[in-house]
Amino acid sequence: MELDQLRYFLVVAANGSFTVAGEELGITQPALSRSIAKLELEIGQPLFERQSRQLKLTDLGARLKSRAEQILLLVDDTLAELTDDGVQGRVRVGAIPTIAPYFLPPVMRRFRDNHPSAQIVAMEETTDKLLQRCSQGDVDLVISAAPVRGPYLEMEPLFEEELLVVLPSNHELTQQRTVRLSQLQKYPFVLLDETHCLSETISAVCRQRSFQPVTIEHASQLAMVAELVAMGHGVSLIPQMARAVDTSQQRVYRRVTHPIPKRQVVMVWNPYRFQSQLMQHFRDCVRSVAASFQEDLG
Repeated sequence: MELDQLRYFLVVAANGSFTVAGEELGITQPALSRSIAKLELEIGQPLFERQSRQLKLTDLGARLKSRAEQILLLVDDTLAELTDDGVQGRVRVGAIPTIAPYFLPPVMRRFRDNHPSAQIVAMEETTDKLLQRCSQGDVDLVISAAPVRGPYLEMEPLFEEELLVVLPSNHELTQQRTVRLSQLQKYPFVLLDETHCLSETISAVCRQRSFQPVTIEHASQLAMVAELVAMGHGVSLIPQMARAVDTSQQRVYRRVTHPIPKRQVVMVWNPYRFQSQLMQHFRDCVRSVAASFQEDLG
């Protein structure tokens, strides 16, 4: 039984598909299938039930999954501890799509300048998937928005930012310097799809004023939400960090009051994993950039 076989097995189990797992691992489906078949031959029993559209773990496969996760975590932590010099190594950081393109680049640039021999692996994914990977040890640090729920996780608040209403440039509310949240009730909303935590945050804020936003369109990217608003499809609430990089003249942003909608940005890690010197340096870098963001957002 080889470590790579166990890693491949866990990726297939997580995706329920040889095709998707092969794409994630960067290997061909036939090569991946052969690796799993060899593992099953060595164990003497099948690990997956081959259903028409999705693979499902057998009882034995579920038992191996639990043990494989423990084995690989122990191997990874041992290697990290033995090679920990605070200079070289790898940091795997994940961030949700409404934070990643605005916050991660300055963090990565600053860390790279101070630690040129280190490797940073960045990924953008939804909150639930990132937290699961962090719990399992596949990601070292997650930048997300509160609240955060999940086993084996520690959370540290970084900064708080307002959510601004974004309007088409010809919208009647652009005549006001600020907008009351209750004034948005009569307008349709454009939101991210339900896999993004920002949509739930916006709905929760609206419910504080006793209304549920009427959503006529969903998008998978924040930039697309802004474009749909510019075309007159509705209004939306956008984090300050996204507004800071928007130079379009087709959209207008206004502060919202009564109440002021906000979200808290946090970093999350698994305290039960080995915390290398390099990882601690990276967290310090995140804190430093977060402090600058808090100051800029005011």
